[in-house]
Amino acid sequence: MVSEVYVENILKRDKKIFKKDYRDSQNRNLVKNKTPHSGVPLIADFTEYSPLHNGHYHCMKTAKEHVPDGLFVAVVPGLFERSGRGLPYILPREVRAEIAVNVGADIVVEGPPMGIMGSGQYSLCLCKMFQALNTDYIPRGYNPSPEFTDILKRISMGHAVVPKPYKIVDTTLHETVFKGKLAEDNYVICSFSKSLNKIGFDFKDKFIFVPRIEGVSGTRIREAIVSNELDSIKDMVPSETLRILKREIENNHAPLHNIRNIEEILKNVNTLSYTELSKLNFFTPELTKNIIFHREEEPFTSLDEVLNIIPYGFSTHYKHRVLSILETKVNNDIISNYIETYPFNIRVLNYKNEHVLEDFKNKIINDNRRIKLW
Repeated sequence: MVSEVYVENILKRDKKIFKKDYRDSQNRNLVKNKTPHSGVPLIADFTEYSPLHNGHYHCMKTAKEHVPDGLFVAVVPGLFERSGRGLPYILPREVRAEIAVNVGADIVVEGPPMGIMGSGQYSLCLCKMFQALNTDYIPRGYNPSPEFTDILKRISMGHAVVPKPYKIVDTTLHETVFKGKLAEDNYVICSFSKSLNKIGFDFKDKFIFVPRIEGVSGTRIREAIVSNELDSIKDMVPSETLRILKREIENNHAPLHNIRNIEEILKNVNTLSYTELSKLNFFTPELTKNIIFHREEEPFTSLDEVLNIIPYGFSTHYKHRVLSILETKVNNDIISNYIETYPFNIRVLNYKNEHVLEDFKNKIINDNRRIKLW
């Protein structure tokens, strides 16, 4: 069984990494000083791999078949090990990277700290990573539907098709292309087109759209791992995922899912001043007032008490993202500055071999960025 101390140590480690990355990035200017070689085509796929399942593998395999001479780079979100839902990952990123290389990825690089960012913030960071990697192709899984076919065509043409309240708008042609809500995977693709357009990255013909396969459920997989019923998911994950999962569970290093640094959250929610709380990333005045009001009546003693006073925010995952912010205590101005220079470092978590690593280095738009090996 994973101990809270193990999780606490991961968070302490990542706070040091984040602080150093941030400090270094604010003290140096990004000045373009290297023209990358055209070299091998680079396929950059963003995915959490929590854990890597057959759907992820299908997307990887399809992209590699589409670009047989390509370098497949998996961008795996990293620091603080919190997902876009604000929840802890099943496995730390270095283990998720190990699985990815074992099933076919050439390089795995560390992506942005998703759990402490808003969805627009990490979408922007990911797109800046695609730009820094000099990306030629971006594979994305999607849920097929009649209304999404036209959207995919527009994005393939390089149009920014962006989510607005209750509608999807092609801002290149100033047309509303869909009214209503999209499936989450499809919404992410639109968010990418918006962010890529914002940073001036030409994504025409760069997307490889891969229909989602049937019979794979990330939720069911995570539930089976938490209950240690791995045999029930052997048809949904590659054998390497199962093998490494079993190893990590035996070593009491998994699953990390739902394990938080409770002591740190309660300390921060009970002791930070109004000003300190209001400066935390995406904390609202309403949330800050709720926290102060509740603790003046009675200090918080459990995570459930904290969750109950958090209002519903801009997404269904807002509550758990707030918990992740309270774990890490990152201010909104720091996140803004961090995004401005992202990615200052490109941290390689794992790679296939030295030849692949050299090809990768030759593709990077340097701008004084440093490539670091995990």
